[in-house]
This record gives sequence, structure tokens and C-alpha cells, in this order.
Amino acid sequence: MTEVLARASGVTRRYGDVVAVDELSLEIPAGQMLGLLGPNGAGKSTLINMFVGLRKPSAGSVELFGHNPRDVRARRRMGMTPQETGMPETLQAGEVIEFVASHYPNPIGRKELLEQFHLEEVEKRQTGGLSGGEKRRLAIALAFVGRPDLVFLDEPTTGLDVEVRRALWDGVKAYNAAGGTAVITSHYLEEIEELAERVVIIDSGKLVADDSVASLRRVSGLRKVTVRTPEVPTLPGVVGVEQDGDRVSLITPDSDQLVRDLVASGVAFSELEVRPGSLEDAFLAYTAKAPTTASSV
Repeated sequence: MTEVLARASGVTRRYGDVVAVDELSLEIPAGQMLGLLGPNGAGKSTLINMFVGLRKPSAGSVELFGHNPRDVRARRRMGMTPQETGMPETLQAGEVIEFVASHYPNPIGRKELLEQFHLEEVEKRQTGGLSGGEKRRLAIALAFVGRPDLVFLDEPTTGLDVEVRRALWDGVKAYNAAGGTAVITSHYLEEIEELAERVVIIDSGKLVADDSVASLRRVSGLRKVTVRTPEVPTLPGVVGVEQDGDRVSLITPDSDQLVRDLVASGVAFSELEVRPGSLEDAFLAYTAKAPTTASSV
């Protein structure tokens, strides 16, 4: 059987009256690339923080490599890039790498890590003088210093340009191909489609979907009906709406019935197009969010 590296069992985390994670159970097996999606405030970062020992559950239990996540035996096998990373501004990037590496028994060498994440040019520069993208790349690299068996990457490539983002994707894929396990949250759904084999969607702290990318694309047989129209029609059977100017896309499990209802509604439209749903459409359906939050996950 595949080893389970991390496990949450009936986990709840409260902040006062706010329930950030609500009786959620999840297992992370070895070798898997898991994408974690959810609207802003859904509880993704809180869940990750419990897995890595930065937060304690209010109820339920969390294990990391069979130990309490705060146990040093577990933490040495794990790497993390949080949403926000603070670094000593007067230290050079290479010095930061050496400091983090000193906490692990068999770290990756400084030169190797710099080359792996294309950071050679910043090695001698103080972190306070790095651009936002350079700091983010360094933060991602630090997650891999200790040769971890499992990494948690919380929105790792936010703010990076497409070329750099794709280069980092290649690095994460190489890590996985060598047997590494990763949990990734992202604002970019194409990033999850590119990297993850399994996708977990949480909403309001609850797990609402757990399946492969391909299966989620097919969820409920969703279809996208796109038309050009001056108004957004209100029709039965619509589980999500996207709008770009006068281009309106209606996500539905029954495109044939929706088109019939659209014609019968009397709403003026043109340029009708029907195509299969995407991971984004599945995300909209599971979280029932408005279009403005569709990519804020």
C-alpha cells in the first residue's frame, strides 16, 4: 500500500466565532501531486498551517509522517512556501539558503539549489534589494533545501510572469518524478491543471470535492453555453455565470434544455457556442460563487 505522509481526521479550526475548517478529513499519499482549491477564505491556508504545525486544530487530529506536525522528526521531512515570506533584508540570498540548510541533516548544496531555481544572479544580493518575483522564487527554493519528502506550496507563483512560472512548474514536476509529494494551492487554475493529478476543493471550511482533474472536468456533465447578449438571462439549470462585456457564458448540466429555455425567454442573443466544461466550471459549480471569485482560489 502507498504510504500516507499526512492525514487530517475530522479536523476543525476556529478563530473565535469563525469556523475556518469544519470537520474535514484528508489523506496525502506518497508520490502524489495534490491541488487544493477553494474561494478566498475557504480555509486552504488554515488547513496547510495545521499540516505543517503552525496552527493546532480546535478539534480532530492531524498527523505528519505519523507524528505530531510539531515534532522535529516530521518537520525535517517537510518543506513549505507560505503565501507570505519574511527574510532578513540585510542577508544575501545565498546566506539565507545556508541558514535554512543548517536545520537539515542532508540539505541540497547552495550552488545546486541556485541553479535548480535559476537564482544564480541573486546569490550575492541582499534580500531587501530583490524584486518581488525574485523574493518569491527564493521562497520557493527554500522549500526544497532539506530534500523534503513532502512540500506544501501555498500560492507559490503569485506575481511571477508566465515564463518564470512555467520554469518553476518544470522544477516541481522534476521533484515529483523523483518521488516527491506536493500539495499546491494557486490562484491560477491552469497551474493546478498543469501540475495536479488529484484536486481537492474546499468551501466554507468543508471538503466539497476530491477527484482527478479529468473527472472534475466532467463533473455533472457540465457544459458551457456562450452567447453575445446585452443582458444576462436568468434561466433555470444554470450553476455558474461568466461575463466579459457582452459575452456571457452559462454553465449547466443540460445544454440542450438551456438553449431551448434561452430561445423561449425572448432575450436577444447571437454567436451561440456550446462546449465542454473546464476545471474552472467545476470549481464554480462546487463552490456556487459569482464569476468575480472564479479565479480567486
